[in-house]
Order: sequence, then structure tokens, then C-alpha cells
Amino acid sequence: MTAPHTSITGLDSESEPVTIFGPDFPFAYDDWLAHPAGLGSIPADRHGREVAIVGAGMAGITAAYELMRLGLKPVVYESRRLGGRLHSEPFKGAEGIVAELGGMRFPRSSTAFYHYVDRFGLETRPFPNPLSPGAPSTVIDLEGESLYVETAEQLSPHLREVGAAWHDALEQHASFGAMQQAIRERDVGAIKRIWNELVPVWDDRSFYGFIATSESFRRHSFRHLETFGQVGFGTGGWDTDFPNSMLEILRVVYTNCDDDQHFILGGVEQVPRRLWKDTPSGMAHWPDGTSLKSLHHGAPRAGAARIERASPDRIAVTDTWGDRREFDCVLVTCQSWLLSTGIRTDETLFSQPLWMALDRTRYMQSSKTFVMVDRPFWKDHDPETGRDVMSMTLTDRLTRGTYLFDLGDDQPGVICLSYAWMSDAMKMLPLPVDKRVQLALDALAKIYPGLDLKSHIIGDPITVSWEDDPNFLGAFKGALPGHYRYNRRMYCHFMQRELPAAERGIFLAGDDIGWTPGWVEGAVTTSLNAVWGIMHHLGGATPKDNPGPGDRFDELKPLELPGT
Repeated sequence: MTAPHTSITGLDSESEPVTIFGPDFPFAYDDWLAHPAGLGSIPADRHGREVAIVGAGMAGITAAYELMRLGLKPVVYESRRLGGRLHSEPFKGAEGIVAELGGMRFPRSSTAFYHYVDRFGLETRPFPNPLSPGAPSTVIDLEGESLYVETAEQLSPHLREVGAAWHDALEQHASFGAMQQAIRERDVGAIKRIWNELVPVWDDRSFYGFIATSESFRRHSFRHLETFGQVGFGTGGWDTDFPNSMLEILRVVYTNCDDDQHFILGGVEQVPRRLWKDTPSGMAHWPDGTSLKSLHHGAPRAGAARIERASPDRIAVTDTWGDRREFDCVLVTCQSWLLSTGIRTDETLFSQPLWMALDRTRYMQSSKTFVMVDRPFWKDHDPETGRDVMSMTLTDRLTRGTYLFDLGDDQPGVICLSYAWMSDAMKMLPLPVDKRVQLALDALAKIYPGLDLKSHIIGDPITVSWEDDPNFLGAFKGALPGHYRYNRRMYCHFMQRELPAAERGIFLAGDDIGWTPGWVEGAVTTSLNAVWGIMHHLGGATPKDNPGPGDRFDELKPLELPGT
């Protein structure tokens, strides 16, 4: 457990904020979105043209929304539900109280995503991470011993040593302070200079290798490394990420993805659903009052079953009911494996190196189990100790992370009993929800032996295992060492000027395609890349004073390693 990363930079709180600005492609998506000139324009003779969007998650809905504003007619295909991995499941009988089965904590550094959150005036609150403003107290339960803390100063000497070792490793081997300063200042030259030196070094090395070989951890015992894996830094234990490429971890910590996180009151699924129903004014071609919902007569089309080249300039999409339509452009935002396993996809639409990247994408397993309780009882104080009767809990037991959502004293509360990953999630996979709840309650009873948690549970529990869903097959991408080239192939695909004609007109977006998988910012920014690509494919252009990601690609493009 550590304090916020700003503690090692020496920067004061009034500095420019850290945002997800790079490091691979340092383009200011938030500025592009906010510019009064808009994202661009489409030739009038193309207005009303249909563009297929495969997948109605945040990437698909964002792209559909912005393409509609440009005067195109998005045709959204969805096989399950609107929102994708932004899945806010309501508790039965409760108004506006949800279990966030997918994305649930959103760093303020996700400025492109918050462009839409703020547009709709959605209320956010600090996410109850350990030692954060959203968690009045934290219990760290490790090796059968529990530590109750309310501030970082109360951490044990051992945990402080673990935190210091992590900070030292980042500074010594990854120029952490210098990179965050460059991101704050949006200094593209400095970002690229630092990052381009690190990519060849850390592309083929794991997160575990980074910490295990760092001098800051080697000077301590193995127990320090083990503790780091179990209870971790910032948001909790990260041992399940130990096999991942260290580049992936650096992207997260550089851009404060693990810091200053918020949840959205009433559920994050409101964001794509508001985009679906919104009627923006001043659109090209479409009259005021037009929405994605109205263009679709109320609901997306059925899921895509086949994607194929129909003619040199047209791509056909056939839905699960056999309806076949042809389009100038198709944007695919679904999980990349589905192009091989769930959708009959014409192989010639992508190069074999790109197919290799799509098929080699590795997904992480994740399970969550939620209960609704009668009130935020955890704020009660034990009369003997004066402590909160329950706290945000990090443990090496089955539950791993337990989070407490206070929605107000006059509202039921929500407890994420267990948030687990990889092997811990696989332990839950075959179990029904009641068994999962009982295992979590049994584990928590050992940490809070005097607490009658069961008496507070109301309604039905809710659980999810993302790897068990045929539309997702996992929670999100987790890049392994050596995957940088694959990431680059997928991310840069929106730049199609050098592609053969047979591979143009189909675009990719989603957090699978982005550099920071699992963070909704990657879904938003890759969808905006695709918007730029589709706009240019149809003869459109960006305003001179508001260049888009493709206009600045040659200047900002990600480092190309040999064999990319």
C-alpha cells in the first residue's frame, strides 16, 4: 500500500494535472473534442451514408455519436446489450442502485471519457480504494494478521518499505518523475524521448521481472515482493499482473490510472445510454431532435454474424437473422477474438500480421460478487476500539479486494464482496452466486469475527465472470512481454493510406485496440481515431485549426520496433 504517486515527484497540488496523454501516442484528444470548430466535416454528397458499427460498447457508441454529428448514419450491430463492458446491473427493487459488473473506477486523468461524463452532468464520487478519500478506513489482512489504518502514516514499517521500494524502482528504472512532469506539461518531445528509450528495454520483460530485478526490492526479503503482489500499491494487489509486459504497467502509473479514481452515481452505463439517446444541436445533415436511438427506430440491429468484402469499395455485414447490408465503411469494436470465433470474417480484410496480432491478444479473467445492504453500516463505530466496524479490505484470502459503496445514509449501501483476477477468478468460475457469496462471507468473518454482515444483506446478490461470457471471453486485454508490436499493428490500423485497397474501409476500435486495456479511455480514444479514419476515407477533413490524430500521426506515431 502506498501514498499517491505525486509523493515521489516533488510537484505541488497546483501543478498541471496528469492526464492520459500518451506515452505511446501523445495526442490531446480532450482538446480535439472541446475545440469549437468541431472534429471535421464530410462532403455534402456523402451525408446520410450508412456506416456499420459492430458492437455497442463505449467505443462503438462514441464513434456512432460523433459520426452522426458529422452527418453520417451509423448502423449499430449488437449481439447482447448496449454498454458492453460498461455494465451497471440494477439490484431488484432498488431505484438507481447498481452493481458495476464491468468498468467501475474511472481516473480523473481519463479526460476524453470525462468529456462525455461532464457533458451529461453525471455525478461522480471518489471510488473507495484503500487509503483514498472514498474509504474512511482500510484493513490490510495478510498472512492471517490484520492491520487497521485510516492514514498512510499508520502503515507498518514493512508496508512502508514495500511502498518505498516500488517508488524507488519506478524512479530508478523508468524515469517516473520526469515522465509525469512531461505529461503534465504535455511536452511531446520529452515524452517520446523517455518512452522511446524504455520501449526496447521493457517490451520483452514482465512486471515481475521489473520488480524482482530492481535494486530497491533486491535489498529486501522475498516477503517484500510477495506483500507487494498481495496488497500492492494505489488500488491494491497486482500479483495477477505479474506476467504482463512492464510497458503496460508503466502506462498505468505514468498517467495516474491507478490514482484519483471515481465511480458514477447511478451507474457508468448511463454514459453510453445517454449518448444513444442524446439529440445534439447543430449537426451536419440531421435536424435537431435526431438521436442514435431515433435513427435505429429504438434499438440496435442484431449482432453481426458475417463481415465480407462485397465489392472493391463496399463491405457487407450480415446480422444473426440473415439481413445483409453493404457499407462504405465498417467499424469493429467487439472483442478481437470474435473476428475468428464468433463472426465469419473475410480473411482478406486484414493482413496476416494484423490477424496474428488480433488472435494473439491475451485476455485476463475477472470475477466480482456484489450484495446490497440495508444501510452503510460500516460507518458505525465499535464501542470498544472506536474503529469503523468494517473497512475497505485488502487480503490474501479468496475475496482479495472488498469495496464499500456509501450512497447516502438514507440509501441502501452496496458491497463488492470480492473482486478477483486470473487464478483467483477461475476459482469462482464454476460456482453459483450463492456459493460465491458464502465463500466471501466466510473469508470476511475471519477478518471481522464480531460483525454480523449477513443481517444487513437485502435483495439478491449479483455476480459476474467475464471469461464465461461468449461475447467477451475475458475482462480485458493483458499484454504479455513481446506484445508491443501487436499493440502497434492494431492501434495504427486507422491510418490506411498505405494499406492495399482490399484492406481499406474496415476500422478497429475498443480498449483491446488501445494501449491501456481495461481503461475506458482507450475505448474512447481509439473510437476517435476511427472517426478520423472514416471521415478521411469518405473524403472529409478536419478544420485547419483543430487537426485530428491522423493529421499529426507522422509527428506522434508510436515507436516502430524492428519487425513491427
